[in-house]
Amino acid sequence: MPVLDPTKVSDPSSSSSILDAFLEYLIESGIEPYGHQEEAILELFEGKNVILNTPTGSGKSLVALALHFRAICQKRRSYYTVPVKALANEKFLSLCKTFGPEQVGMITGDATVNPGAPVICCTAEILSNMALREGAAAEVDDVIIDEFHYYSDHERGVAWQVPLLTLPQARFLLMSATLGETKFFEKELSDLTGAETALVKSEDRPVPLEFEYSTTALEEKVAELVEQDRAPIYLVHFTQLACARTAQNLMSQNFCSKEEKAGIAEVLEKADFRSPYGKEIKKLLRHGLGIHHAGMLPKYRVLVEKLAQRGLLKVICGTDTLGVGVNVPIRTVMLTQLFKYGGQSTKILAVRDFKQICGRAGRRGFDNVGYVVAQAPEHVIENLKAEAKAAAKGKKSKAMKKKPPEKGFVNWDENTYRKLIDSPSEKLVSSFTMRHGMLLNVLSRTDVDGCAELRRIISSSHETPVKKAELRRRAFALFKGLVQGKVLSILPKDQRCGPAKVVLNVELQDDFTMNQALGLYLIDAIPQLDRESPDYVVNVISLVEAILEDPAAVLRKQVDKLKSELVAKLKDQGVEYDDRMEQLDEVEHPKPGKEFIYASYNEFVLDKPWAKEASVRPKSIAREMFENWQSFEDYVKSYGLERSEAVLLRHLSEVYKVLNQTVPPSAKTEDLEEAEAFFGDLLRGVDSSLIDEWEKLKNPDFVADEKPNEPKKAVPFSRRKAEFERAVRHAVFDFVKELSRGNLTEALALVEGEMTLDELRAAMESHSIEHGFIRLDPEARSKKHYRCEAIEGSRNLRVEQVLVDSEELNDWSAIFEVDVTKSDESNAVALELIQIEAI
Repeated sequence: MPVLDPTKVSDPSSSSSILDAFLEYLIESGIEPYGHQEEAILELFEGKNVILNTPTGSGKSLVALALHFRAICQKRRSYYTVPVKALANEKFLSLCKTFGPEQVGMITGDATVNPGAPVICCTAEILSNMALREGAAAEVDDVIIDEFHYYSDHERGVAWQVPLLTLPQARFLLMSATLGETKFFEKELSDLTGAETALVKSEDRPVPLEFEYSTTALEEKVAELVEQDRAPIYLVHFTQLACARTAQNLMSQNFCSKEEKAGIAEVLEKADFRSPYGKEIKKLLRHGLGIHHAGMLPKYRVLVEKLAQRGLLKVICGTDTLGVGVNVPIRTVMLTQLFKYGGQSTKILAVRDFKQICGRAGRRGFDNVGYVVAQAPEHVIENLKAEAKAAAKGKKSKAMKKKPPEKGFVNWDENTYRKLIDSPSEKLVSSFTMRHGMLLNVLSRTDVDGCAELRRIISSSHETPVKKAELRRRAFALFKGLVQGKVLSILPKDQRCGPAKVVLNVELQDDFTMNQALGLYLIDAIPQLDRESPDYVVNVISLVEAILEDPAAVLRKQVDKLKSELVAKLKDQGVEYDDRMEQLDEVEHPKPGKEFIYASYNEFVLDKPWAKEASVRPKSIAREMFENWQSFEDYVKSYGLERSEAVLLRHLSEVYKVLNQTVPPSAKTEDLEEAEAFFGDLLRGVDSSLIDEWEKLKNPDFVADEKPNEPKKAVPFSRRKAEFERAVRHAVFDFVKELSRGNLTEALALVEGEMTLDELRAAMESHSIEHGFIRLDPEARSKKHYRCEAIEGSRNLRVEQVLVDSEELNDWSAIFEVDVTKSDESNAVALELIQIEAI
């Protein structure tokens, strides 16, 4: 595809000249637009808002491309908003190739690339927050809202509504395959912008769909579809575990020819699989099987998408997130079930969700027809199979019929399937909510009266009069709490020098995350910590983790590991089963410093009642990694998080962002800056695929492994905790070994201290009279005979090593002190012998 170059436009001030250049680009690219695409583009170039309601695969992206091009030519700024980060990544890379990387940026919360570009790809919340903070003053000229049906999402729908209430200067393009009735939105957009709004609607799919209900076992059906040339097949699951299981089960089948496998191997040759789950993913991909879900690192999802786009993957086992607009050519969509857990309950798929997923089948330029296959429930298929087997023998099946699962299951049949096919999409329903983040964003404005603007936003919202009244009461309650908590102050009239009636009393740095309500608690709590304490840095990390959402997959694994260790211990102690179960019920994930966190938070909300709803969540993930100086790979393997690597990566990314953006510079000690660098280096080392891809677009000679030519700070020996602890134990036992061999001079040479050779000889002679010799076997080296603890008020460590003797009295020990500062300076254990005596 050629680059769409705005410099080829003869007269950028003329929409017709821009349109001519765009049409010339389409001809050069061999693209013939559909009638609805032409209609939508013409309406946009006349300055109208457009609602584009056409089936999936009908080329909505081309209409968006035209609007971006017009914006670039006319020095306008366009925003492309999407519901998920994966889609933002995909659109960003695609637009970079079309316009050149200098023209395109991306903001998702996880990554910010080229944010000053004229075209920005972002998640819906990014634009929503900008609209609340800046409103009509925002540098936002054209807004493309993809997957607009998310407007009805209970949790996130407000982000799709806010721009429609706050950006009168913009022109809008709303796009979705499942909008339902749109007259309300046509009127709202016209009222907001003062420009006419055009609906462009079409029911015609460029690639028609054929529907089938399957009662064949899943693995057999997949093989059958591949043989019928209906691949690529998108196997839709609704949990990551089910997705991984199916992929593993399909490894027994061969889907690719030798030539196809050679093509895959060529693509994978330079791919980075450096993570614990990478080996499994590489094995699946080499077999022609893709896997795609939110638990995977972004670099793996991008790789699966690339291979699929080249037609090298026969089967992709994915969750329904792949159905949210990611550009992967699929011939057959195969639904493994027709229900999913929606966060509160398990229900049959909504018609809108069903049609969004099915819409992935069949792509223009690839297929003449798309196929949608729904699997019957597994127990139904097995019962039919048993009956068919018995019938073939002329008998009636005597096997007990398999029953459906008792929990987390909703039954479906072919009638359910046909009803989903034939029913229209549900009507979009407003889900406007009032949260602290909205208040802080709007009331932080100085260009307008924030209070009046907030009232206007509520009045303009798409809610009923009754709900608007509730929102006003809610906003006032939140506002009152912020004032009582002295986060906001009402300015007296004689002190107002502008339209603003309130002022924020908390001094926030420029890039403070205004949308993290608990960030204010963090700023309040950090000064209460002992800055001189050796634990200051890990206590700050604990506070940071406490204000973040719980990464449930990681915490579950922590609890599982603790329970396994406890079961083994209780069994060894002979504890009865019922008592073991009772103790296991009390196990929770580690929460170091929870007493301080809860106490300081409770004190904080006494003055700031608005923060009560947010609540703190103590945990230890980033802290544990930093304390033990664990790599990403070490931590994943330790807890078996191979299938949830991205969950861990996102949490560490959030920790890093808070350390970097929210913790005040004045609170940062050298150790805390080291912790921030630790997480930054870790994140860049695990997955920098998105930044690398952008750099490659700018510079074909870019090498991903290149690092800036700046000196890297050496990691102190004591901070390499696992290595340091091993070194201390080895140093101690080297001393004990020389004692056992009677090499007292050599033993004293290994340590510092005031004990003389004569004193050591006298002690050893006294020990040997009743104890025999000092053992060096595995039992003697067991950790139960070794204890290391911090010395209060000091960085140093006290170490006690029991001298295990041949008479098994084991009542003598050697006491040492480890000078941590000296150890760091010399990068070797500085061990001082304090005494050797009876315990």
